Amino acid sequence: MAPVPTPPAQPEDTTDSYVGLDAEAAERQARARGWSTVRALPPGTVITMEFRGGRINFEVDASTVTRCWVG
Repeated sequence: MAPVPTPPAQPEDTTDSYVGLDAEAAERQARARGWSTVRALPPGTVITMEFRGGRINFEVDASTVTRCWVG
């Protein structure tokens, strides 16, 4: 049987610190803090609900982060 893969470590970060930032600045900050996947989505985008370690999500309206969550 194949070994169970170890998920990547999730950065110690506060999602509230991204709300209100310009989307490009938020992405640079997230990558600098160790997030392996950064996803920016317009409001109301339909997405699946699977959790992915190492991913941070931004809801972006008019180039500003309005919501942020991990997974």
